[in-house]
Amino acid sequence: MQLIRSLIFSTLMVLVTAFFAIAVLISALLPLTIEQRYVIPRNWGLTLTWLAGKICGLGYTIEGQENLPKEPFISLWKHSSAWDTMAQMFVVPPASWLLKREVTWIPLVGWAVTTYKPISINRSAGHSAVNQVVVQGRERLAAGMGVIVYPEGTRVAPGQTRKYGISGALLASQTGAPVVPIAHNSGYFWRRRSIMKKPGVIRVVIGKPIDPRGMDPRQLNEQVQKWIEAKVAEIVAAPGGKPD
Repeated sequence: MQLIRSLIFSTLMVLVTAFFAIAVLISALLPLTIEQRYVIPRNWGLTLTWLAGKICGLGYTIEGQENLPKEPFISLWKHSSAWDTMAQMFVVPPASWLLKREVTWIPLVGWAVTTYKPISINRSAGHSAVNQVVVQGRERLAAGMGVIVYPEGTRVAPGQTRKYGISGALLASQTGAPVVPIAHNSGYFWRRRSIMKKPGVIRVVIGKPIDPRGMDPRQLNEQVQKWIEAKVAEIVAAPGGKPD
């Protein structure tokens, strides 16, 4: 039955995403700011996570919202499932998304994404890609937007991690924008490239902001990775932290 529920949800996810992508493209033609239009991706994320709860029994909690700064900040997220790409839309205020450029090539969805001024990079470009993040990220922060970064660069399997990319930490150290680490256990319930969505409760924990001024980017990266991975392990070790 859970597999059937997951298939139903996956089908609805495609249809809902297409609907919201069209809504985004229409809204881009109107005299609205990105902040005003951000209600659409926010409601996309809220709708899909609500459907995941109703159909698959996969709910969520958010802890530490009081840690979100008032000024534009850089949030560094654990990336372990498609679920966190939905949650990012409503967990933090309007932000520019750091993503691989291939996402913008997807019909409808990619076209919609480009209207929100993401920082799309060629991951194989090496140092020039990092420079691109810093240059464009500085512009987004100056315009009053936050920046969302998945420092691992791609989704990783539950219980695993990989070297955190330096771009988010470098952007923070050069701009002085606060860094907010965000940990969660979504990968245990919604695995990469898996149709199955297991029932349970995803816990999202927002860490305290880190002042990057005067910090070496590598030191900042190490601090963020240590906190995120330790917090994920703590979440998973708690009752209900992973599927039975």
